[in-house]
Amino acid sequence: MPDERELVERFLRNRDEESFLLLYRLFTPLLYPLAVHLAGDASAAEEAVQELWVRVVRKLSDFRWESQLRTWLTGILIRCCAEKNRTGTRPYIEINEELEDPKSTFDPELRIDLQSALAMLPDRQRAVFLLHDLEGYTHEEIGALLGIESGTSKSQLFHARKLLRSYLSGGKHV
Repeated sequence: MPDERELVERFLRNRDEESFLLLYRLFTPLLYPLAVHLAGDASAAEEAVQELWVRVVRKLSDFRWESQLRTWLTGILIRCCAEKNRTGTRPYIEINEELEDPKSTFDPELRIDLQSALAMLPDRQRAVFLLHDLEGYTHEEIGALLGIESGTSKSQLFHARKLLRSYLSGGKHV
């Protein structure tokens, strides 16, 4: 299988479906889980990923290989999810009661799963948390993707972790 640069060059040269599908199959499994976390549910994530690829077809010729292709795609996906969140209401995510331990000393009404806790974070904090802790991006890379300073990324990550700890321990807000 050709590497990603060869696929991009082949797609741009021929505009062929095979090259596009290979790019799609290579990157969508990496990007979709992030989209689910950013968008809040599978349906919104699917729409964001679809919009990502529509934009990629239009803008791929502008990509200059100054970063990894995955980083560029992630930036587009973040913008697609942010636009989706601005134009619609965030989906309500129910607390996952199946995870509750009947012997637990915690009040069941205060228990919450990680997905619900992530959905409660402000958009920017959620994006920084996911990009840093789940995707492994550095604060400098996150800053470039989100258009913020690396120090702001560090601050947003600190506050996101603090809120997640509070949510997951049964607190309302910190």
